[in-house]
Amino acid sequence: MITRSRQPLFLLILLLFVILPGVLRAQSWQFAKERDGIKVYTRTDENSSLKSFKGVMEVHSTMDKVTSLIGNVKNFDWWDDDIREIKVLGFEKDKFFKYYLIYDVPWPFFDRDLCVETLVTIDPKTGRRTYMARPLPNVIPENPDMVRIKNYWQKWTIIPMEKGVIKLVMEGFVDPGGTVPAWLYNMVITDTPLKVMREVQKRVE
Repeated sequence: MITRSRQPLFLLILLLFVILPGVLRAQSWQFAKERDGIKVYTRTDENSSLKSFKGVMEVHSTMDKVTSLIGNVKNFDWWDDDIREIKVLGFEKDKFFKYYLIYDVPWPFFDRDLCVETLVTIDPKTGRRTYMARPLPNVIPENPDMVRIKNYWQKWTIIPMEKGVIKLVMEGFVDPGGTVPAWLYNMVITDTPLKVMREVQKRVE
């Protein structure tokens, strides 16, 4: 028999057994492929049929060169050829930037738009930088001719290593909304980190 004094402890242990396995499954990355020194992983998150992605690579460069590319709100042309419009809505160096962008999507799907805020964090001891991007709601009115992306996150982690090596980790998830089938999205999602990180390689090495 469980006494009243031990009931909270028992409930906590029970919750850990029920919840923890699901959390661990959601955090388990599966290796997908490797190209040009870029390792790509995917993960099926809980309560979603869409996969998250992660790309990992190392480059021979400097932190200044890498961060001036990834943190440059005036130069996004290396991100994606399908981006047809970008507007910078706000910026404070090494703190945050806000922007609105439109993706040109092939027929028969509607174009997508997205309003984003990216927060920058810097570890003063290690020099490690993190750029965390999430949707910025209620800033740009929705356009009835486009599908607004509302479920999205993307994270860049930039880590200075030894001997002029910089480690970059790009993680993300996007629900494209509309009628894009999950199987089609999951089939091409590994192309996202490969394409973006290749562009970073070209510009910083």
